[in-house]
Amino acid sequence: MSAKETLIAELREHALVLGEVTLTSGATASYYVDAKRAILRQPGFAALGELVAAEARRRDAQAVGGMTMGADPIASAALAGAGGEDLLAFFVRKEKKAHGLQRWVEGPLLSPGTRCLIVEDVVTTGGSTVKAIERCLEEGLQIVGTVSVLDRLAGGAEAIEAAGGAPYTPLATIDDVHPERDDR
Repeated sequence: MSAKETLIAELREHALVLGEVTLTSGATASYYVDAKRAILRQPGFAALGELVAAEARRRDAQAVGGMTMGADPIASAALAGAGGEDLLAFFVRKEKKAHGLQRWVEGPLLSPGTRCLIVEDVVTTGGSTVKAIERCLEEGLQIVGTVSVLDRLAGGAEAIEAAGGAPYTPLATIDDVHPERDDR
């Protein structure tokens, strides 16, 4: 089984939750994909690491990260999947701390111009990913691409590509994980 097939199987088995939920965007849906339930298990984490590290290589990224919580396990998996390659991980805070170093972008210091791959677990409208891109651009970082574990196919791809001016790649879509859903 390929890494992509493994990731999709793990998402189907462990991440798909059927029942009404409220999404981050405020919209309601009859299903939810809690990707962390799949990617924080060894098979999902290993597959994710392989896929994101390959995308980082393809985009010649020097660092991988995004909005904290959604991006944290993905960036960590990319480091694990990089196989000793020189790749850094970072995360973007939702709010700047009022103490300490008061940074938006946490992790190793990234110089202006650092080539960054932005990652996200699940994309619906793309709002969280767009915020991460904006923060990174404010820090002078270069966005070379964006990757999500799963795209709900609800308009987020267009918003993300418009914000970062770089290609967006979902590793899986809701069509892969829940093709029989009622919102098709």
